This record gives sequence, structure tokens and C-alpha cells, in this order.
Amino acid sequence: MPETYKILGQVAATANTTHNVYTVPAATQTVVSSIVVVNRNNGSNCTYRVAAQQAGAALANQHYLAYDAPIAALDTVALSLGITLGNTDVISVYTSNSNLSFSVFGTEIT
Repeated sequence: MPETYKILGQVAATANTTHNVYTVPAATQTVVSSIVVVNRNNGSNCTYRVAAQQAGAALANQHYLAYDAPIAALDTVALSLGITLGNTDVISVYTSNSNLSFSVFGTEIT
């Protein structure tokens, strides 16, 4: 089974909107090694959410890995996770501020 180490997805999030950062392709399994959250604003603290949804399920309370977690202005948070995902599973993010960037890193196994 070939493994590909890569940036799985990146998004500069819009405030108060859920964004699907990564969806596992068909016939693929994925290990998400880390998610990096960056606050690009020098004057505003805010919060973020990260969720993992099985088979693209509608977002619900049980999917959250982080919920309204705080991030300071000009700060970076690196989440080292080791999340295992099957095909069509989704990593989604949300923020209270339009100045957050999210990057998802990991390995696709085909």
C-alpha cells in the first residue's frame, strides 16, 4: 500500500463559516499527523473549531476535536493528533475571525 506524505489541505477561513479543509478520496485511508492554526491579526484574539466527520456526515456535537478554543493575536497553535480517517471522512474548521489560516498535514494510503 503506497503512502504519500503531504499537505492535505489549507484554508484562510471566513468568519462564522464552516469550511471543509480535507475530504479523504475514494479508495484511500489517511492519517492526519497535525493541524496548524495561525492567527494573522495583530490586534484580535479569537476562537476556532476543528471537527472530524465520518463519511461526510452532517456536522454534529460529537465530531468536534476542538470547540471554541482560544488563539491569541499573531499566535500559532500546532495540534499533533494522529487521527485515522477512512474514505469520504472530512476535516472541517470554523473561526470567529477572518484572519485565521488552517493547514492539515498527513499521509494518504492507497
